[in-house]
Amino acid sequence: MKTNKAYMKRLKVTKNGKILARKAGQNHYNAKQSGRSLQVKRRSMPFDISNKNISRFITK
Repeated sequence: MKTNKAYMKRLKVTKNGKILARKAGQNHYNAKQSGRSLQVKRRSMPFDISNKNISRFITK
């Protein structure tokens, strides 16, 4: 099975093998948000993914 390249570009694999991704829906309607909340939105969160999906999306 081929790796899903579009999905792969949204993920980052750390040195220890953790998978990081941004939470969805954080890009629009931020004018009223405080600077602190915008800073939190820019962070990548640990991404929970099953072994079946790892083999599909993150094969090398």
